[in-house]
Amino acid sequence: MTPINLAEKLALFSTHWDPHVVADYNGNDVMVVKFQGEFPFHQHPDTDDFFLVLEGEMTMDIGDQSHTVRAGELFIVPRGQTHRPRAARECKVLLIEPKGEPNTGDPATAAAKPRL
Repeated sequence: MTPINLAEKLALFSTHWDPHVVADYNGNDVMVVKFQGEFPFHQHPDTDDFFLVLEGEMTMDIGDQSHTVRAGELFIVPRGQTHRPRAARECKVLLIEPKGEPNTGDPATAAAKPRL
């Protein structure tokens, strides 16, 4: 029961598309991640996907639509929807996902989620 400084946690790594767990919440991982470039299109068949932009700007591609998400805004991708986040410049994001949910929707291609 101590405050978690997200800026401090984000300063601990420089990689992109590499989520780091900073807290647990009701069976979910609360993570910080840096986006730059394009992540592959993917889907999560059993869970929604939660994105809160902390700094910068990202675009969420879903089908033939693109949604700009700016600092202070959140975006939820409904379960089963094929999507791709991307960012032209580095963007810092908070994610919430059920523990064990692969970031690509596929355990074979998912990134590890180290704890900070």
